[in-house]
Amino acid sequence: MPGVLTGFAVIGAVIGVGYLVGRLGVLGPGASTVLSRVAFFVATPALLFDTVAHADLREVFSAALVVTVAGTTVVATVFVLVARLLWRRPAAEATIGALTSSYVNAANIGIPVAVYVLGDASFIAPVIMFQLVVMAPVAFAVLDTAVGGRRSVARSVVAPLANPVTVGCALGLAVNLTGWLPPEPALRPVELVAAMAVPAALLSYGLSLHGAPRPGSGDTGRDVWLAVALKTLAQPVVAYLVARYALGLPQPTVLACTVTAALPTAQNVFVYAVRYDRGVVLARDAVLLSTVAAVPVLIGVAVLGS
Repeated sequence: MPGVLTGFAVIGAVIGVGYLVGRLGVLGPGASTVLSRVAFFVATPALLFDTVAHADLREVFSAALVVTVAGTTVVATVFVLVARLLWRRPAAEATIGALTSSYVNAANIGIPVAVYVLGDASFIAPVIMFQLVVMAPVAFAVLDTAVGGRRSVARSVVAPLANPVTVGCALGLAVNLTGWLPPEPALRPVELVAAMAVPAALLSYGLSLHGAPRPGSGDTGRDVWLAVALKTLAQPVVAYLVARYALGLPQPTVLACTVTAALPTAQNVFVYAVRYDRGVVLARDAVLLSTVAAVPVLIGVAVLGS
């Protein structure tokens, strides 16, 4: 299981550095928020542009994409229904909760897991593209409307289009579809800034853990545990059932779909929560607990599916 352990060790080390920096106080108060904003407004749009622009769309539009859409939609819908109808959570908090339940760590953990466990990094492509091009923009549209309050129809339509992450995805997709890439000297600054996205998000998350209460406690406790249960258990089960019985996919593809669905919540969700100042504790705790819980789940899936 080197892929699983390597992926978790890498992100754990960087988060640990962030926690240590926060404990030492060398960056001062508010450092986590500043790093999150840098990741959201500057580095992540550059990373998404570079990723989408170079993606092989033939690998994206496959049966695995159908499984990804099904698994994501089911668990996200369950969380929203429970949060809104039973617990009366506001739309913004329910949206962050839906993301924590379904938005997988496809890059930091997903790529090494795909390479070392599945033997092919292309299995992760449908997940990454669906999250970047569909999930994130839809979530931002809801969050922009919920946080911004009442606004005209025109402003509601324009607001998501002004979101830097959405803009980065859209520009990357346009470049990919046209087949035209900017000259290499023009891409180098973009690649340099893009390389900062993941470390900034992980360091920001580590900083936020210093002084935080026990994960899963407090007013958001039941939201956190519901999100973690949906993410680590329900999503891979739905993916397995859809891949094997609904679509009748071959065993290697069924395993790949189940493994990718079992990945923990991405740190990006925490960055989004900080950006909109909604569901921050929920996102922080769900990321931590789902990452811990995903280790035995991923190992079990890999062993049973091999």
